[in-house]
Amino acid sequence: MFGLEITPVIAAITVSHYLIVGAILFVIGAVCMATKRNALGILMGIELVLNGANINFIAFGSPYLRDDNLGLDGQLISLFVIVLAAAEAAVALAIALNFYNNHNTIDIDRADELKG
Repeated sequence: MFGLEITPVIAAITVSHYLIVGAILFVIGAVCMATKRNALGILMGIELVLNGANINFIAFGSPYLRDDNLGLDGQLISLFVIVLAAAEAAVALAIALNFYNNHNTIDIDRADELKG
């Protein structure tokens, strides 16, 4: 209109944006672990904490922050954490399923019977 072109301004996503998202996921997971009384809710909180940490590992391994290598250190650590989180989730779900079969609940307040 009137010979003027309007070009939209799109801000680039920087490393700080990834760090903020990772920190938010970490805090949400920590709050979830602290407030839930259900074993599955606590497991979801743990997974959120691990995913927030993974995003931060990848952001810190970014080639924009480092020049000495390809920046794969953060990605390799994140891959290792993902594998460990999958194993942890499988074991924790098996424990929760066994606890549910014995007690008909997954409320962690009933887990005091498991003390030795």
